[in-house]
Amino acid sequence: MAKLSNKGIDYDIKVLLAWGESISGNQKITGWLTKNGYPELGLFFYALRNEPRSREWLMENGHPHLLALINGIEGNEEARSWLEKHGYDLLHTMALSGDGENEAHEKLLKADLKVFAMLAKKMEAIKDGIDLNKADFHRFYSS
Repeated sequence: MAKLSNKGIDYDIKVLLAWGESISGNQKITGWLTKNGYPELGLFFYALRNEPRSREWLMENGHPHLLALINGIEGNEEARSWLEKHGYDLLHTMALSGDGENEAHEKLLKADLKVFAMLAKKMEAIKDGIDLNKADFHRFYSS
């Protein structure tokens, strides 16, 4: 199995674990990331939840790969192709895993990239929750 390049996501393990906590909704950690040199990871929390200004910030501040990861998780084939074309192998695999593709998740686990597999699953859970809320027509008719 070829080694996946961690291009665009080469952070210390402690930062990656903090990012995972942020993704799961820990606002204190999100704030810490934003204020301590990792604004892209802090703003990822909001971008993952479809906040337009955060998505724009990622694009305009040198982190289009993180926005492509989110779009790839949402099933956007163009974003996935962009990640692959530009050498973001790990992010491409995470996008597939985060969109529920078990083969991609297994690839991460077999490559001993458990922290990235965990991050992808956390992202998938958030996106699935957003999709469920959009599909819940009772929310539109409740007072």
